[in-house]
Amino acid sequence: MFFLLRMAFWLGLVLVLLPRDKTPESEKQPQVGASEAVQAATAAVSDMSQFCKRQPAACEVGGQAATVIGQRAQQGARKLYQIITDKKSSDHTGSIGGIEDAGMAAIAAPRDTLTPDDLSAEWRPPPAP
Repeated sequence: MFFLLRMAFWLGLVLVLLPRDKTPESEKQPQVGASEAVQAATAAVSDMSQFCKRQPAACEVGGQAATVIGQRAQQGARKLYQIITDKKSSDHTGSIGGIEDAGMAAIAAPRDTLTPDDLSAEWRPPPAP
């Protein structure tokens, strides 16, 4: 849990420090140097490390939640891995049989399944553009 918070903080800091285009509005805003930002980040991280001392109940619940989420993610990854390996192991789909089934299907398929109404339908050319 603490790792995710720290990672989100540093990623946000990197995004804030990316160079921006110069516009008249951006020159009116206060300018923050990189060294000031690093000092502020260091102070924030040290304050976050003291969070568990100030709020032990919140830290304990957060740790339990992180454990449950991690277990669920692990189970989901296992299930996804099983689905991928099960699909990969079979070379043909379930709707189409193998070569043996194809021969039997050709023999068992009925012929001349059109009704007399189907055979009497007139052909119409497509409309001209």
